[in-house]
Amino acid sequence: MKPERGSPIIDLETLPRIPSWVTSARAETLEDVAFLTGAALAVLHLVVSRGEVPQPLLRDRLALRAAEACVALAGRPERAADLRDEVHLLRPGDLPGPAGAICQRWRQAAARPMTPEGLHRALPDLTRAQIVFWLEEGQGGPVDRMAQVLEAVLAEDPRAEATALILADATLARVMGWNRLLPLFAAHLTMRDLRKTGDELRRACHRAVLASCREAVPLAHDLARRAAKLQSVAPKLRAKGAGKAVEIFLSRDAVAPSEFTAFMSDRAARRLCDRLVTLGAVRELTGRDTFRLYGV
Repeated sequence: MKPERGSPIIDLETLPRIPSWVTSARAETLEDVAFLTGAALAVLHLVVSRGEVPQPLLRDRLALRAAEACVALAGRPERAADLRDEVHLLRPGDLPGPAGAICQRWRQAAARPMTPEGLHRALPDLTRAQIVFWLEEGQGGPVDRMAQVLEAVLAEDPRAEATALILADATLARVMGWNRLLPLFAAHLTMRDLRKTGDELRRACHRAVLASCREAVPLAHDLARRAAKLQSVAPKLRAKGAGKAVEIFLSRDAVAPSEFTAFMSDRAARRLCDRLVTLGAVRELTGRDTFRLYGV
């Protein structure tokens, strides 16, 4: 996604921020935390509509966080670095392990349009009719509805945490009018939270969404700055296909040089990644000498 015209510095300075009275407030009652959540979601809604923010990259990075949380809920040891390896270093025809499969589900859910068909690719265990049913479940505001969906799905299948959390985030996105799911609150719910019902679950969901907004908005600011840096050095790149590589960097949490070999040689891809690291536009994410991954 290209930034809006004008000075990148001015554009980035005008990105909305969550007010300090929202980030520092301590709410105890359901009504108070719901009020703060509404304020935080209003700011996030403005942020995700801005062209300076690389929206696909933001969704993909949040998807990694959500996947890491779901893997932890399942009692598995894999963390973000392991999930990146599982997803990005797969050989053609290979299938990921259980943790990698969870990560792929979140990434697919966040990348595809907010339609039953799009969500079905991430939730193949559900029919399109079931997805429509769940998305129309519940009443009230965005977080109340996502809490109701979460409770209903887990009541039907207590072990379907990832499916329930994806559908809950999809419900929030649908109510907010977003055309893509934004993985928000999985990282801030515990297994104990997921076993709650009624107002206790609503309160837990409000707190989780509030905490997620407090993280997602600064993350959007950071990615906007990094995207502006990458786009500023793009004219210095002479490799054939460099422009397409930059577009990929702006849409994915991590990239292996091999993912560029459809339009440049393996050697050119590695040189391009190293050049972007030297220019300070991307980072090497693994600390390894081989099987490296790069990201904005």
